[in-house]
Amino acid sequence: MSHSSASGLRPNLLSASLCALLLAACGGGSPGIADPAIPPPVVVVPPDPIVQVKGPGEFRTATKLNSITAADISIALRDAGAKAPDVVPKYEVTNYRIEYLTLDAAGKEVLASALVSVPVKPVNAVSPVLAYQHGTTMRNAEVPSNHAVAAEAAVVMASSGYIVVAADYVGYGASKGVPHPYLLAAPSAAVVMDLLTATRYWRYTQKILDNKQLFLGGYSEGGYVTMAAHRVLQASTSPVRSQLVSVVTGAGPYSVEVTMDQLLDRVRTAAPKLAPLLQPGLFKLLSDTVRRDVRDLLLKELMSDQADVTFTPHFIDNYLADDSAAMNLHSNVHNWKPAVPTRLYHGRDDRTVPYQTAVATLQAMQTQGAGGLVTLTDCPAQPAGHLDCVKPFWNFMLAEFATQAKDL
Repeated sequence: MSHSSASGLRPNLLSASLCALLLAACGGGSPGIADPAIPPPVVVVPPDPIVQVKGPGEFRTATKLNSITAADISIALRDAGAKAPDVVPKYEVTNYRIEYLTLDAAGKEVLASALVSVPVKPVNAVSPVLAYQHGTTMRNAEVPSNHAVAAEAAVVMASSGYIVVAADYVGYGASKGVPHPYLLAAPSAAVVMDLLTATRYWRYTQKILDNKQLFLGGYSEGGYVTMAAHRVLQASTSPVRSQLVSVVTGAGPYSVEVTMDQLLDRVRTAAPKLAPLLQPGLFKLLSDTVRRDVRDLLLKELMSDQADVTFTPHFIDNYLADDSAAMNLHSNVHNWKPAVPTRLYHGRDDRTVPYQTAVATLQAMQTQGAGGLVTLTDCPAQPAGHLDCVKPFWNFMLAEFATQAKDL
């Protein structure tokens, strides 16, 4: 065969090869009809990047605090004895102190801090996120980011497989010196919402993967803060709103009037000379001086002599002024309709936060149409006081979450 003849065959061979490729791509030459034997190409769309926000929710810094082995957490639980929850640690936990922007009681930006406890899992493993809100503490040293030890609640729960984010709250940690907005709904919700935003961005930068499940839980003041955050999250456009799976709150003062009535009983006992004047409905008739004296007594009942933080008195002032509208606007978090399972937990013998506040919350939410989404479980401890029910609450909360949590 001559050189020219061989060259003349090449275009035909190339055409035949191209035709074969086109036929395979088009399903045997029938245009528009896919060959079921050939799977369609998989198009991988990368997730949208998580961007930094400015202002509330803005991530500022992350500091690694320590890593605690599962064995050390087990020892801490063993040493706690009967107070320890029923948790069997599975993972080592790495702890970080996160600083971020949020809002104080006056609506001004303030630098806040939190503990983020991350279970040490294999590369590319995912975890659910648990936002845990702590109870009232009078000592700055006891808030989560200042107490990243083996027995800390956030650390223990992270050892079972959750990424745990635990706000210190305004007035503690990085914001120590700013009055703590106790029983004020807006800043209580903001400190959690802004933490979720800030840590979502930070985890993205660090490739700490979550499985798009979010759980909220807390006891006592932590129950109140959890409920406040839940209400705001549900009404928000936050990208984590659709990730919320379940909420468990224990012994929270969701209805401020009911809670303050109980606290007032304790003040009557502590100040018997003022007792005849301390009746709801009479406060607005008292002089400003007497109301301030009562407010100081109520704050003293709230805070121990060892306290190194200050509380805002706004909720007490509204209560003493018999200003129900202000209490509903600024403090109460009980009268709305949750859209995900919300489990209330309370002890009938609780003298710190009365059981009736949980009953009032259940009734209000069911009146709003929540139905079986909201339930109230009684603490089985004997007696079922405020502190007596801390461990039973932990066990209840973790058991409730475990029925829905994946990737633990």
